[in-house]
Amino acid sequence: MTSINLTTKINATKQTVFDASRNIDIHQKSASPSKEKAIAGITSGLINLNETVTWRGKHFGFYLTHKSRITAMNLYDYFVDEMEEGKFESFKHQHFFEEENGITIMKDKLQYETPFGIFGKLFDVLFLKRHLTSFLLERNKVLKEVSEMQY
Repeated sequence: MTSINLTTKINATKQTVFDASRNIDIHQKSASPSKEKAIAGITSGLINLNETVTWRGKHFGFYLTHKSRITAMNLYDYFVDEMEEGKFESFKHQHFFEEENGITIMKDKLQYETPFGIFGKLFDVLFLKRHLTSFLLERNKVLKEVSEMQY
């Protein structure tokens, strides 16, 4: 299993950042380089506990779909999205939010497993982990910009 852990400090309230993080429209904006669009489930606005979204985007030259469900949520503190259908063996993204002195500390913990045995592991080491890290960094940059503008 591969893990990616990121921490982003955002000059906005925890509630603002939490809501921005589960906003489908903001995610589509941050994922525009991969032409990612919500095509089923919740396709706009805020996603909530037990709701699903299916994404379609271009990664590594291929259009792929990925269906996630929000499997846990404690308003303004954390939420978890997990893959229900897609190309990974498993995919779990935990989002944590803490506020200190008006600054929100957002932490991402993404854990996933690739299919195809040793070939999947090699692809992960050579390309996938870096791709997903860049994807999350871009997402967090947009979340920071949007949240700080609202604050």
